[in-house]
Amino acid sequence: MIAYRGNVLLSDEIELTAHLATLLRMENIGVLLGAGASVGCGGKTMAQLWEDFKASSPSEYQWLCRNKFVDAPMPPAAPMPTPMPQAASMPPVAPQAIPTPPGTPQAAPMPSGLTAPTPPGAPQPATPNVESLLDTLAIALAEWERAGSIEMVEGKKARAAIYRALVRASFLDESWWNTPEGVAHSEDRLSAHRLLLQRLTSARQPGQSSPWLFTTNYDLAIEWAADSIDMNVINGFLGLHSRHFTPQSFDLGFRNVQAKGEAQFGSYNVYLAKLHGSLTWKEVSGQFYEIQATEAQGEIRSFAKGETDNLAFTVLPSAAKYIQTVGFVLGELFRRYSEFLARPQSALLVSGYGFGDEHINRLLLSALLNPTFQLVVYLPEFSGLEDVSKLPAAAQKLLSLQSPRVTFVGGGGDAYFGSFVEHLPEPSIYNEDLRQLQERLRALDTAPNPNEGGSS
Repeated sequence: MIAYRGNVLLSDEIELTAHLATLLRMENIGVLLGAGASVGCGGKTMAQLWEDFKASSPSEYQWLCRNKFVDAPMPPAAPMPTPMPQAASMPPVAPQAIPTPPGTPQAAPMPSGLTAPTPPGAPQPATPNVESLLDTLAIALAEWERAGSIEMVEGKKARAAIYRALVRASFLDESWWNTPEGVAHSEDRLSAHRLLLQRLTSARQPGQSSPWLFTTNYDLAIEWAADSIDMNVINGFLGLHSRHFTPQSFDLGFRNVQAKGEAQFGSYNVYLAKLHGSLTWKEVSGQFYEIQATEAQGEIRSFAKGETDNLAFTVLPSAAKYIQTVGFVLGELFRRYSEFLARPQSALLVSGYGFGDEHINRLLLSALLNPTFQLVVYLPEFSGLEDVSKLPAAAQKLLSLQSPRVTFVGGGGDAYFGSFVEHLPEPSIYNEDLRQLQERLRALDTAPNPNEGGSS
């Protein structure tokens, strides 16, 4: 583990955990999660998502390269031939072209605009920012539609293929979608998410607001983890059978009015803002609804398999979609994110986020103008202050401030999502205790009642 607070190296995990314990007791606590937080439960990183797209949709990938939406891979430079030593008395002989014998098959020329398969060892272009790519593609499609361009059809195919890769990357386990029960409390792949929720809420003191979770992920890992431990999630949607987006719900809170003394500690809900949308949000006549996973899974699965090109669910904001919703769903969620960063005595813990969203980055950097704001960033690529040139530009800028209110944790696996959760201080209710209690309650529910049955 490598951890710096400002430009001071933290000695060990105990010192880091002590610092995190102080932050969890601040007036406002929040967590920002990215794709790396879902890898352990079946999600994919942006690089894995892009490789899946290239492998599953090669023609759409070639179209993007041909139209300069992404950089095409460059073949490796051919090695220079070693010249043959020439005798001192003989002048250099110019190389002669060897004629091709009649009947020798010729290599077929590449179709115009296509690139050849990348040879082994060829330099690979960097993984593009998929959100920015879809924004650019949406703008191009709008212009092509206005001009009646023939590229419109291919552009829509490429966009649908990228969306399919996004859905596959966010679907996690298919069996989790099939039953109303959701995910069992014993599901190990969500253990880190459950532990995160428990450790955040158990640290809350009487009168303090519930924790905030901000995420760029579209999957349901947080929701399923919260359901498995009976924790309430306030995500902006209200309703029983028809859950529509109502931002006032973020101003609500839950507490146990009958609890006395130490039992008043902790909170009973978390706020969840999915900054890029969710697999189960659906737009109908300008209104956004949250659909049950069991109801949504059929349409989402058909789209991911290519059986349909239409997906009514909100997966990712494109430029056109953002314009339509800037004052509504996504705009409201970003406003809540910005407001949280500006609150006095606020701390934000970042894990699994690769700084790929410039909007989020700008708000994060401006938050340091808040003199009481504290930031902790878990970034596996961080290996110390000696060389930060390979880190994202926003991370480099944060490190250059050398502020004691900014802590960076790196060191590969020591900065993954699971390690981040383990570094948080222990909650008052432990996973194993809760699991054993639920198992005993379930056994009581299924045990036969000796007082029931026929009488002799």
